[in-house]
Amino acid sequence: MTDLTDLSTVNFFRDPEVAVDPWAYFNFLLADRPIWIEPKYGVAMVSGWEEALTVFRDPDTFSSCNLIAGPRPAFPVEIKGQGDDISELIEAHRDVLPQSDQLVTFDPPKHTAHRSLLMGLITPKRLKENEEFMWRLTDRQLDAILTMGTCEFINDFAQPYTLLVIADLLGVPEEDHQMLLQSTGIGVLPGDVGGKDLGHHTLDPLYDYFIERIEQRRANPQGDVLTGMAEATFPDGSTPDLLDVARIGANMFAAGQETTVRLLSACLQILGDNPELQQQLRDDRTLIPRFIEESLRLQGPIKSAFRLVRRSTSVGGVDLPAGTVVLLMNTASGRDPRQFENPDALWLERPNSRRHLAFGHGVHTCPGAPLARSEVRIVLERLFDRTSAIKISEEFHGPADARRYEYMPTYLFHGLMKLHVELTPVA
Repeated sequence: MTDLTDLSTVNFFRDPEVAVDPWAYFNFLLADRPIWIEPKYGVAMVSGWEEALTVFRDPDTFSSCNLIAGPRPAFPVEIKGQGDDISELIEAHRDVLPQSDQLVTFDPPKHTAHRSLLMGLITPKRLKENEEFMWRLTDRQLDAILTMGTCEFINDFAQPYTLLVIADLLGVPEEDHQMLLQSTGIGVLPGDVGGKDLGHHTLDPLYDYFIERIEQRRANPQGDVLTGMAEATFPDGSTPDLLDVARIGANMFAAGQETTVRLLSACLQILGDNPELQQQLRDDRTLIPRFIEESLRLQGPIKSAFRLVRRSTSVGGVDLPAGTVVLLMNTASGRDPRQFENPDALWLERPNSRRHLAFGHGVHTCPGAPLARSEVRIVLERLFDRTSAIKISEEFHGPADARRYEYMPTYLFHGLMKLHVELTPVA
């Protein structure tokens, strides 16, 4: 790990040690730099909770067009020094940026219209139906894993589980689930510190799948969720293009799957490393939701996300000219001592745990947050029902006092690459 005295010169976007172990760097920022202009690229690093909230709440000033575009978004023209309002420049060139066709990079009012399509699908009724599927799916997957007693939790359980949950939510027939498992995968994640070209994550197989199904439902409505997608309209009553609807489904798969996988594995890691906490939750299941919130605060899967200053402004006393790239450091904000007492401790009685920013805030709050919470809660409930102990494999991760974990080498995401666990079935 880079020495603390050198952290002011660390290249957060290229340092492999900081990518997998960012806590010293986060503490360096949170100590007295809740918003700080880092020297390499001039990115405004926002680690403070209150400062981050200011940015999240102002999408008119802070554009999401560059959400995963890196510290130097590849605009074909210079964006700094172009006056105090570069809104027209952004709109003229935003299509060259990564994932410019995805909801997460849209700004209002386009974001508002397209998000309404998604929120029309994630209704309380549909979530309840989806939960019933989660219980069945969890049991089915545990049936296979518990016969072995050990598993690599991420690949053997979490990834297929989260993908199939979203497939069910969107009304994908079960006979198509295996095809989706085989044809989709997150691949290489954006923000890899190795400097690879990671911006354009291909969702073509998902686009093709949903376009075909939406066309079928528009021609022959069947009263299912896919029909609801096919018949959805924008708030003004206009009908979205087929591709617009397909993107909504594809975005749910790409965004919802990976983040929930990392949250599930973080929860299992914490439980395996803290047997007394695990027993406390086994004895009192009402504490599970609080545990999930603390896990999100401490080990949130979205490490950071970019914004671009449209109009010159200031945050926390720091001037931000139009064209400044901003990095919202969600995971660091969850440990801001000005907001969270004893921030590095997992405290089930913490009164403000849900004020973390793991799911973002404002218009870009993750629409799948209720789904993710339900997914994790149900998995933990079933694991506690069907096992007497969850342990970290010492063969793969070392003894309790010298664990070895491999983390994702990216500045945008946070999470384990592998998690080998030992599960003791109930007698």
